[in-house]
Amino acid sequence: MGNDLNQKCGDVEGGELVVGLDAGGTRTRVVLAAADGRLLGEGAAGPGNALTVPMPQLIEHLAEAVAAAVPEEARGRVVSVAGGFAGATAASPDDPGHLNARSALTSALRRLGIPAGPVGICSDIEAAFAAAPGTPADGLALVAGTGAVAMRIADRRGTVTVDGDGWLLGDDGSGFWIGRTAVRAALRMADGRGPATALAASVGRALGLPGGVLPGDDEDDRGAGWTRPHREAYRMHLLPAVMADPPIRLARLAPLVAEAAREKDAVAEAILEEAADQLTETVRALNPHPGEPLVATGGLLGPDGPLTPLLAPRLAALGLTLDWVAEGCRGAVALAWLAHGGGSR
Repeated sequence: MGNDLNQKCGDVEGGELVVGLDAGGTRTRVVLAAADGRLLGEGAAGPGNALTVPMPQLIEHLAEAVAAAVPEEARGRVVSVAGGFAGATAASPDDPGHLNARSALTSALRRLGIPAGPVGICSDIEAAFAAAPGTPADGLALVAGTGAVAMRIADRRGTVTVDGDGWLLGDDGSGFWIGRTAVRAALRMADGRGPATALAASVGRALGLPGGVLPGDDEDDRGAGWTRPHREAYRMHLLPAVMADPPIRLARLAPLVAEAAREKDAVAEAILEEAADQLTETVRALNPHPGEPLVATGGLLGPDGPLTPLLAPRLAALGLTLDWVAEGCRGAVALAWLAHGGGSR
């Protein structure tokens, strides 16, 4: 939107502006918004996790994204800034994540000459919840993307968190969980402990294994002609390929499971069903009340998300309906206006 940015800012010359941030584990996104709700600019940069990104790098990412979203001539009109950060929460202002996020954001704004004004800090989950229509104050939020977490929110602050415990200890039903389960299914097929599945071939290709060690793609012959030496060679190549990357990178294999499930691969279908069960139990642990808002975000739960058709009827049995939002920037904008006293916009 860069070519139209100056014109858009000129359209509301003299008007108040707010900035909303969604600083997640993989990228930071920032938007500039006018009082009438229009988004006038946007910017993006690297990860914004307030607990895992070193402070100098966090400041750089925030400054880069904000600078791209807010042209220099508009910076003096910013009256409020709010950011949803992975690793932070509005409910715990003394926690390291909250303190890091506030310090880094304040430093980035000062560097760009943007008046600090009210600077609101919340979790990226709280921001996503506020992005739902009407900017709800109370209800449930569910994130299912690379990771998975659910949160009860009261008065726009998270009060109870379920899962979100990371790749080693939790994130059940997440993209990482699906990807890891796919690799496990492939290895079980290779060593004879599990059923034949198209995932052995697709996972192997995705991880760069030599074509000669992969099983055939023909459903009628899948694994039948896969000799023991080839299976051993498959394992020999697969394990180092997995170990070469950070574990969380297994999330990139989740789309392969969705594709195999669409082709009626029984193992892939079972993985997605179990992922939906895991997410249902995560929500159930929040003791949901029938009819209360449930805001969802993350690629697994979007309009085309592979878990949406599986999870929706499970949640319906709890009296809940998914209300999906793409990300938390609009929620952060709404929170910024609320902090400025402008109400929900």
